[in-house]
Amino acid sequence: MKYFLLLICLLPAGLVFGQSKLPVIKATSKKVAINDGGFLDKNAWSLSPKTRPDVYTADRTRATKWVTFYTDIDSIRVKVKPGTRYNFVILLNGKDSCYTQIASAIPPAAKHEARTSKIDTIPFKLTAYNAIAVKAVMNDTDTLNLHFDLSSFDFHLTRDAILNKTKLLPNQADVLAGKAKPNFNEISKALKLQIGTSVWHNLEMLPTNISSTGMDGRFGWNLFEGKQVEVDYDNNRIIIRDKMPKNLKGYERSKIGFIHSFPYVTGTFEIDGKKYTGNFSMDTGSEQSLILDSEWAVKNNFPRDLKLIKSSTISDPRGVKYEMKIVETPLFKLNGFPVSNVLAIMLNNKNPMGFEINYLGNGVLKRFNMILDFKNDYLYLKLNKLST
Repeated sequence: MKYFLLLICLLPAGLVFGQSKLPVIKATSKKVAINDGGFLDKNAWSLSPKTRPDVYTADRTRATKWVTFYTDIDSIRVKVKPGTRYNFVILLNGKDSCYTQIASAIPPAAKHEARTSKIDTIPFKLTAYNAIAVKAVMNDTDTLNLHFDLSSFDFHLTRDAILNKTKLLPNQADVLAGKAKPNFNEISKALKLQIGTSVWHNLEMLPTNISSTGMDGRFGWNLFEGKQVEVDYDNNRIIIRDKMPKNLKGYERSKIGFIHSFPYVTGTFEIDGKKYTGNFSMDTGSEQSLILDSEWAVKNNFPRDLKLIKSSTISDPRGVKYEMKIVETPLFKLNGFPVSNVLAIMLNNKNPMGFEINYLGNGVLKRFNMILDFKNDYLYLKLNKLST
């Protein structure tokens, strides 16, 4: 199998596809497997000759790592550093050139720092389902209810919202008249989207079946890469900054980690004199408090005899059923702050995400004002009015 090793000196980040002598690998199938920093996904990628370039964004990390593309007959290995992009060609069936780019999830550092710090403010309401709900205006005409979800990426709209609250479908009139079926793979980009004082342009809107109750969609943390995001429950506002605020009195800091680009923090249970520490994906889109990964629970000998509140079975949008039980945990600590008698969902099935991670929902997170520093990867927490 042919094997290419890409180094910075051979393929600078500024290389454009108009240049010659790009590395070329071959394929006879559109399916491509990707090993991203040691995580292999056998069905990660499908070749698209019409997309130039077709960009694969590597899982977020500030460390240097290797990303390998495996076609059915060939492979290419790329060293990815923060802020870099690497270009190559996958020749499909000897005739179709698929121009491909592997990009770091962290954009290149700005050449010149802004002289003044820009601040955007997004007002929100905390719904009965613990969703951080905001009003968004698309293309200056369509109003949408979106929620901020730290366990999500980009912008997602429900299919119902796309159909009934936007004009993104090419054949919208015929669909609404019952003359055609909606094709959500062909929705147009949003020319403009405004939330509070934050504005985005030329956005791809992704269809979804999953959103917090009553919401038209969600927006993820990566829209604020390199910035500081303050979620202030006391004043019902999200503040987006380029620099950290000066007054951090009352805040406690911990490191933010990333797994498959999902941000997570470390939390600890204290039960009968023992400590059980794990990583928790911050899921502000969930009304729950804690969800425990079954493999993590077994590996850490997490107690199975905690006070049982309820047992039930739930189904995801694909119809897959998950058995679970809700238990009461006596003490959970986050950034050193204690949360007593918090309810936790214990999954009996394997985590549907395919990797080991617990979940920290907004049932707990709403008790803290938080600053998410996505420039230095730190979480700052301070107790708020909802903690009592």
